Amino acid sequence: MTDGEPSLHDRHARLRDAQARGGAPDLATRKRRLRALETLIREHRAQIAEAIAADFGRRPVEETDLLEVFPSLSGIRHALSHLRRWMRPRRRWAGFWFLPARTELRPQPLGVVGIIVPWNYPLYLAAGPLTDALAAGNRVMLKTSELTPAFGTLLSELVARHFEPDEVVVVNGGVDVARAFAALPFDHLLFTGSTSVGREVMRAAAANLVPVTLELGGKSPAIIGDGARLEHAIERIVLGKLLNAGQTCIAPDYVLLPRARVQAFIDGARAAAGRLYPRLAANPHYTGIASERHHMRLCELRDAAVAQGAVAHELADAPADARVIAPTLLTGVDDRMDVMRQEIFGPLLPLVPYDSIDEAIAYVNARPHPLALYVFDDRRAVVERVLDATLAGGVSVNDTILHIAQHHLPFGGVGASGMGAYHGEDGFRTFSRMKPVFRQARWNLVGLLNPPYGTLFRRMLRLLLGG
Repeated sequence: MTDGEPSLHDRHARLRDAQARGGAPDLATRKRRLRALETLIREHRAQIAEAIAADFGRRPVEETDLLEVFPSLSGIRHALSHLRRWMRPRRRWAGFWFLPARTELRPQPLGVVGIIVPWNYPLYLAAGPLTDALAAGNRVMLKTSELTPAFGTLLSELVARHFEPDEVVVVNGGVDVARAFAALPFDHLLFTGSTSVGREVMRAAAANLVPVTLELGGKSPAIIGDGARLEHAIERIVLGKLLNAGQTCIAPDYVLLPRARVQAFIDGARAAAGRLYPRLAANPHYTGIASERHHMRLCELRDAAVAQGAVAHELADAPADARVIAPTLLTGVDDRMDVMRQEIFGPLLPLVPYDSIDEAIAYVNARPHPLALYVFDDRRAVVERVLDATLAGGVSVNDTILHIAQHHLPFGGVGASGMGAYHGEDGFRTFSRMKPVFRQARWNLVGLLNPPYGTLFRRMLRLLLGG
C-alpha cells in the first residue's frame, strides 16, 4: 500500500456498504459487470500478454492467448448465456404431511468475496473466479501475487478503468499484504496456491468464520496402462507437462508406467519434445521460470535427486537463458527424494515403473489425494477400475489438462489438494447462498398438531409415526 491509498479495511468496508445499499443486483447489472470484464480482457489483450511475459522473463503471446485469454473469455460467455436460468429459484417438493405448502431454493449473493490469485496463471486464475463471483451478484476484492508485479499493476489500472470503485478492487503488495487480506471478514474467500500457504489462509479465515474455497495442488499422477496407445499417451503427457514450462497446478507430476515401457517412454518423450518445441534452446515458444527463486528450487530438486541415485534424461539442449530449464525425465527415483515428496511445478518429470495396475493404484492411494489424475488406456475395464479405486480432484482420460476447460464440470481439489469447487454453475453456487424458503398455503392442516395435545393430536401423531 502506498501513502494516500485507502487501507484494506476501508476498501472492504466500501464494498460491504455498497452491497448493503444495493442489495442483490438484477440480471442486467450482473451482465453489465461480466461484459465489462470481457471488454477489459479483449481490449487490453496485448498489454496483458506483455506484462505476463515481463514477469516470467519470457512467455509466448500464443501461450497466454491459449491458456489464459481464451478460457477467461469462454467462461464469461458461458456465464452470460446461462445466467438467467442460474438466477431462477429452484422449486423443491414439500414433505407429504406439509402439503399444499411449497418450497424453493433462492440463490442470493453472499456479499463481498475475496480472491487470492497465484502467479502461474495470473489472468485466468483472477478472471475465472471473478466471473463466477460477479455472476452470483457479489462485489469482489482481488489480491494479485507479488511475483507478477507488472501484471498486478496493469490489472489494478484496468479494473479501475472498467469497473466502479465499489464493484471490484485489486490489491497489490507483498506477503504482509497477503496475510492482512486473508484476515479480512469476507463473506467467502477463494485461494489458489500451495498446500502450505493454503493452511495459513484457512487459519486466518477461521478467525472470522469465513468460508473458504482452496484450490491447492499436490502431485498429480499420469497412469499409463498396458492397453494405452503409447505414442499418443507420451505426446499428451509431455504437452501437459511443458505448457507454461510445467508451472501448472494440474500438470502431470509423475508418470506410472509398465516397467517394460520405461525406455520407450524416454525415447518417445524426446521425440515429442522435439516436435512440440523444435530447437528448444532458442525456441521463443517455450516459457521461462517465473522467478529466480523458483528456478533455483527446481535445479536443487533435480540435482539432489541425481545425487541420491536418480538418472536425469534431458529431452532437449539446455537453453542459455538463466530463467529457463530444459525438460527433463528422472528415472530411478524413490520416496527419499524431495522431487517425489514435493509438488514439482516445473519441467521435471519422474518416471515410476510398476508391475501391475493394482500396484499403480496402490501407489497413488498411499499418497495425499491429487488435484488431477490422468489415465491412459483403451480398455474400458481398466479405466473404470482406476476411476473407482482412486480419489482425485478431477480426471482426464486419454488426455491431460482438458477437464479444467469444461464449463459444466466443477474444478476443485479433495483433501490435501483443496476443498470446494468453482467454474460455471458450480462457481455460481459456490458464491451464492442457496437460501431455502418454505411457503405455507393459506389453507393447511398443521394447526391439528397444536397444543393442547388431545385425542385428535394423538391420532395424527400415530399417522405421522407410521403406527
